[in-house]
Amino acid sequence: MASSNDRPRRAAVLGKPVAHSLSPVLHRAAFAALGLDGWTYDRVETDAAELPGFVDGLGPEWVGLSVTMPGKRAALDHAAEVTPRAAAVGAANTLVRRPDGWFADCTDVDGVTGALRYAGGYSPSASDQAVVLGAGGTAAAAVVGLAALGVTTVRLVVREPARASETVDAAKRAGLDVDVLRWSEVDFAELADSTAVLVNTVPPDAVVPHVAELSRVGSVLDVIYHPWPTPLAEAVERRGGRLATGLDMLLHQAFGQAEQFTGRPAPCEEMQAALREASGNILPLPIS
Repeated sequence: MASSNDRPRRAAVLGKPVAHSLSPVLHRAAFAALGLDGWTYDRVETDAAELPGFVDGLGPEWVGLSVTMPGKRAALDHAAEVTPRAAAVGAANTLVRRPDGWFADCTDVDGVTGALRYAGGYSPSASDQAVVLGAGGTAAAAVVGLAALGVTTVRLVVREPARASETVDAAKRAGLDVDVLRWSEVDFAELADSTAVLVNTVPPDAVVPHVAELSRVGSVLDVIYHPWPTPLAEAVERRGGRLATGLDMLLHQAFGQAEQFTGRPAPCEEMQAALREASGNILPLPIS
């Protein structure tokens, strides 16, 4: 964990592309609220191959790094120590400097659980069945997050089941029973009626033919937030359902990062306000 003194420190988000990242909004707001004058947070364009060399070249003033695509697996592999949840996901979005090397975590799991609890209004039951649409990197964090919420069974709906192995492995490492369904063979009405919580990680156009059915699920997390609103979000809102978004995920994953970077409790309300302003107040982003 970072030193608690107020000497200037540095942090950044690594990714490629990274110019669009809202992480600086969140972490600069956190530093300001905590009175950490001189602390900076930047964007650094870095791909997976470049990440190890960049991290190794950082001076002692660097306390932590947020990692977005495509470097999350490289961040996990480069760390001296990793959390169990990062190992389960198979990726790390957080690197924190420690005396014995870089420590890797995956606060994306907090992003999923926080978004579903506070925006999605999800209260898990032992008998709940979850569905995740897609099997990319976000889907891996989603299944581990669902397991953290107490879900025991998940169905992955994907275009090609053979390409879902990494997310299937993540689900199994998290202790979930997992079933993989081919998109073209799914009865989406039946799927929705037997599902308590849905996480969509695929582009909006892919979901358009099925939004009427999917919007019936009681709690929905649509990780897409630009452009907003998505067809699925509109359908959920028309039905009066509970909806969480990628912006909610972004906010809730940043709390744990801020705490690990600074060694202090995250100033959640100030971070929430900053993200709402930066995103044009399009969403309420509840935190309680």
